[in-house]
Amino acid sequence: MDVLAGLLDGPRARGAFLLRMVMEPPWSVRIEDRAPLCLMCVTRGEAWIVPDGGGDPVLLRPGDVAIARGPEPYLTADSPGTAPRALIGPGGVCRTLEGEPLAQSMHLGVRTWGNAPDGGTTVLIGTYQMDGEVSRRLLDALPPLLHLPADAWNCPLMPVLDDEISRDEPGQSVVLDRVLDLMLIAVLRTWFARPGAAAPGWYRAMADPAVGNALRLLQNEPARPWTVASLAIACGVSRAGLARRFTELVGEPPMAYLTGWRLALAGDLLRGTDATVESVARKVGYSGSFALSAAFKRVRGVSPQEYRSGALPVGS
Repeated sequence: MDVLAGLLDGPRARGAFLLRMVMEPPWSVRIEDRAPLCLMCVTRGEAWIVPDGGGDPVLLRPGDVAIARGPEPYLTADSPGTAPRALIGPGGVCRTLEGEPLAQSMHLGVRTWGNAPDGGTTVLIGTYQMDGEVSRRLLDALPPLLHLPADAWNCPLMPVLDDEISRDEPGQSVVLDRVLDLMLIAVLRTWFARPGAAAPGWYRAMADPAVGNALRLLQNEPARPWTVASLAIACGVSRAGLARRFTELVGEPPMAYLTGWRLALAGDLLRGTDATVESVARKVGYSGSFALSAAFKRVRGVSPQEYRSGALPVGS
C-alpha cells in the first residue's frame, strides 16, 4: 500500500450522501452541512461555487469536477450574485432560509432534487462524512476548493455515476459508494500530478525509488521496530543518504514521519474501536500503553484516554 492508498483507506465512502441536483435559473443553495469533503460534477449547464471568506468564485461547466473541503460553508448557484434561496444543513437536511422544510417540495425522484424536473443545470453531488486522524492527513493536503476542468482530467466514471445515482436496486448504495471512491481517487491523482502542483511532500516522494520504498514500508508495517538504519537496509541504501533524501522530499525525518503515522492510526483506533490502550499501542508499534501515552501527550497534548473521551489538546 502506498501513502495515498493508505490515506484513502480511511475516507472510503460508507453510505455516502449522493444526489443529482437539477435546477433552472435563478437558483442558489447555501451549503452549511459541515461535511469534511464534497465532490461535485456538472453534467449539464453551468454552476458556480462561491466560497465563504472571500475566496474566488469558480465556474463549473459540463465535465468539470470540484471538491469542497469543509467545514466552511459555500454557495452553489447559477450566478455568483444570486441570493441563496435554500439552505443545506448537517445530514443533508434542506430548508428555506426561514427554516421551512424543502425536502418534499423539491423532491424529483430517487436521489434527485431541484426546482424543475427539466432544469437546464444538473450537478452530481457526493458528500463524505469522515472523522479521523488518517482522513485529516489527506484533507490537510487539499485546498479549500479544488477544481479540475473537463480538459484537465480523463475519467470515464462520471457517466457511470450519472447513470447509477437514480437507480433503486438491491445493493445500490454500495455500488454508488465504490463509484464515488474511484472518482475521488481519480481526481486526487490528477490534482497532485498537475505540472507545477503544490503536491504534499509525501506524494512527490513516492516517485523516488528509495524514499518511495521507505514510505511504503513505514505505511504498511508501522508496528515494526524501525530505525533509520534498519529502514535503509530494507531499501538497499545508506543510512545517511536515506535520512537526507527522505527529509528533503517529505519535509521531515523518517522517524518523525513514522511517529505521526503511528499516532494517526492510534487516534482512529482509540475513537473508532473499544480496543484497550495497551492493544492499540502494540498494534501501531509502541511497546505498551506507557510508551503510547508518552508519545500522545508529547505530540497531541492529551493522553490516549483523554483523546478517546473527546478532549482537545491544550490551545485547540
